[in-house]
Amino acid sequence: MDSMADSASLRFAFAQVRTEVGKAVVGQDGAVTGLLIALLAGGHVLLEGVPGVAKTLLVRTLSLSLSLQTRRVQFTPDLMPGDITGSVVYDPTSGEFEFREGPVFTNILLADEINRTPPKTQSALLEAMEERQVSADGVTRPLPQPFLVAATQNPIEYEGTYTLPEAQLDRFLLKLVLELPARDAEIEVLRRHAAGFDPRDLAAAGVTPVMDAATLAMAQAEVQTVTISPDVMAYAVDLARGTRQSPSVKLGVSPRGTTALLAASRAWAWLSGSSGVTPDHIQTMALPVLRHRIQLRPEAELEGVSPDTVLRSILQQVQVPI
Repeated sequence: MDSMADSASLRFAFAQVRTEVGKAVVGQDGAVTGLLIALLAGGHVLLEGVPGVAKTLLVRTLSLSLSLQTRRVQFTPDLMPGDITGSVVYDPTSGEFEFREGPVFTNILLADEINRTPPKTQSALLEAMEERQVSADGVTRPLPQPFLVAATQNPIEYEGTYTLPEAQLDRFLLKLVLELPARDAEIEVLRRHAAGFDPRDLAAAGVTPVMDAATLAMAQAEVQTVTISPDVMAYAVDLARGTRQSPSVKLGVSPRGTTALLAASRAWAWLSGSSGVTPDHIQTMALPVLRHRIQLRPEAELEGVSPDTVLRSILQQVQVPI
């Protein structure tokens, strides 16, 4: 089988994943695409939306269709760092101390309502997200591959939420906003539940594994063959610099954010069947990659300015390479 045929079969496998997710989740196509892009780029995803828009169901269904191990942590105000990463405990049987792995030792960690726990515990994920490892008792332990943190959070204005530290926000490749469903989609949700759909029993809904970690690894390797021209790289840099120069922005996008924009655009280009990244790919990924990497000035927030508003304005102002 030649390279083009290989790429086509791998993309078809991702189309099958979409089909499986659609058996349990109505709508949210953009969020599904974002999660697939994050997997291809080796990044993490922050899912924001009000309770009840299928954030948790989406991640559970995706992991089942990919045949990847998933663990879920419900973040609460009293959650401790060791509850996530694991800790060293004394074993009375052997008379020795041993490390007991926390739920972070998995392929997809579903961090539910991550902004309901204080920043100290949120930061426990930093090493795992950045280095794909956990250090405890002087020993470094690698995490399984692939490894993705899919964190859900309620909008920050909800009572009992904490703002995520900037350092941690920067470790998320994408921030995806899940909106309330359209009328027809919500009717379809009710129709499925009336017909007996149980979100706790995905197998009964017909969701089956259609991909595995080895296939995902091959697709990740394919993504690295997607070319990026100097003009497109310069375009990405100009967009990031535009955020730093915006009068509404206190802290703009860092070089880490520019790198993330290229990585996500490369994955999106491959997924959409392109051999090279175009300005269109950059523009599509700009909001989900950059919206959480911008800090607005207080006066801009009072005026109702949002990061998405700033980014859309910059996209209109920065010259697009031909």
